[in-house]
Amino acid sequence: MRAESSATVADPIAVPTRRDRVGFGTLQAALGVIAFSLTFPATAWGLEGFGPWSLVAVRCVLAGLIAGGCLLAVGARARDLEAGAGIPEAGAAGVPVRPRKGLTRWRGVPLPARRHWPGLAVVAAGVVLGFPLLTTLALQTSTTAHAAVVVGLLPLTTALFSALRVGSRPSRTFWAAALAGAAAVAVFTVRQSGGALTTADLYLFAALVVCAAGYTEGGRLARVMPGWQVIGWALVLCLPLAVPAAALALAVEPVRLTAHSVAGVLWVAVGSQFLGLVVWYRGMAVIGIPRASQLQLAQPLLTLVWSVLLLGEHPTAAAPLTAAAVLVCIAVTQRARG
Repeated sequence: MRAESSATVADPIAVPTRRDRVGFGTLQAALGVIAFSLTFPATAWGLEGFGPWSLVAVRCVLAGLIAGGCLLAVGARARDLEAGAGIPEAGAAGVPVRPRKGLTRWRGVPLPARRHWPGLAVVAAGVVLGFPLLTTLALQTSTTAHAAVVVGLLPLTTALFSALRVGSRPSRTFWAAALAGAAAVAVFTVRQSGGALTTADLYLFAALVVCAAGYTEGGRLARVMPGWQVIGWALVLCLPLAVPAAALALAVEPVRLTAHSVAGVLWVAVGSQFLGLVVWYRGMAVIGIPRASQLQLAQPLLTLVWSVLLLGEHPTAAAPLTAAAVLVCIAVTQRARG
């Protein structure tokens, strides 16, 4: 008689390959770029009913409240899981259990390590406050199409900051394609501005610097903590400054609520300032700062499309040529090995 085994053969567990992770990381970074591409048109809508200082302060407060709410929700969920698992808050005879060394919690959410707070401050200063304020001031006198192509230099600026701060060393092919894409954007910008820099251009170039610094620090931190918590804590860090600033700005600057202005504020707060940065930092942590930053070469061209569809602007005929050049550069940088 033949004995038959009653053991069952377990189905193999699908483990994501490196290519799968890189592909998903690229998708997340691309979703961030799409969200960012709507920022300038949404800001232009917001300026129809808010002053520049009010708009920036209100978007920061709204995004900070959303981030704080998400952090609290995660903390509550963590406490529920611990309670369900029977993890007591005190030991036998009521003696408190000593928490693990170095672990500090706020409402159940692990606080960032002390060494990460300076980096979060850079993210807050560059991405949460500096870039929105400088670009909003620029858009008072500049079209969204012009601002978009100037900010198209952001990928190269971010790659430079990454090389200096994180020590990344992309290949020569990568740098050649990045410089070519930046040159195409620069030529487009100069032609649009008639060859002369304006005050708005100075605001935009300053925005490039502070945003690149914030992106670099955020991408570095997203490797050691969840990407959404990077921007979440940076937004919460700004609330003590943003709340009184919003109250003062709203008292000084006139406010006219319209469908456009409300939609614009909501998008820059929820879409650009929080959700877009969440997927952006997560994607950046997977595929690397230089490669993720080059996806942003498509951002000015997407913004050009939105400026036509949403604002009725009419970019020059040079836009399609710039689009073709930039897309080629994106393809090269994504294939180049760092």
